[in-house]
Amino acid sequence: MGSHTQYLPMDDSAYPLLKIENIVASGIVADSIDLVDVSGKIKNCELNTKRFPGAVFRLENPRIASLIFSSGKVVLTGIRDTPALHDGLAILVRSLRDAGVNTYPEPRVTITNIVCSYDIGKPINLNKVVITLNLENIEYEPEQFPGLVYRIADPKIVALLFSSGKIILTGGKNLGDVKRGLQVLETRLSTIL
Repeated sequence: MGSHTQYLPMDDSAYPLLKIENIVASGIVADSIDLVDVSGKIKNCELNTKRFPGAVFRLENPRIASLIFSSGKVVLTGIRDTPALHDGLAILVRSLRDAGVNTYPEPRVTITNIVCSYDIGKPINLNKVVITLNLENIEYEPEQFPGLVYRIADPKIVALLFSSGKIILTGGKNLGDVKRGLQVLETRLSTIL
């Protein structure tokens, strides 16, 4: 992994209860990939073009699902931390090379989404949040979904708030954005909780 790969800083001192649930990384590793050939040569690589236009390569350690497309593009999901991303990408590229794919010397893969969970430690009155904040970027329809969706504009993060006090944050491309989104959220909620 070279200059095109984005690493996550793992300083969690500001939010020790912030937990990374999933990291999605995507990019390109080759000009093209023969999916039929690759899926026949790589263990745990499945191709079913009737269900999905790419091959699914499941890595066991680290436990990551890799989607491989004929365009040379890849998507890795199920990643929990930077070392797993680094290791998973290395295994993917090595497996493709072993299968005869002419991969780039340096894959161009970056983090496209980080999903984190956080517990504020006390219940949230979601109705009060809607009434008090009265913002356009809030969606709350408890008959449809038990959580409140709060779209933060800067940084561009979507927060799902649950009455239990649990929060899911998604849309960040780095941990700094997720933490800044959480700060914005906590500032807004401080007047309510």
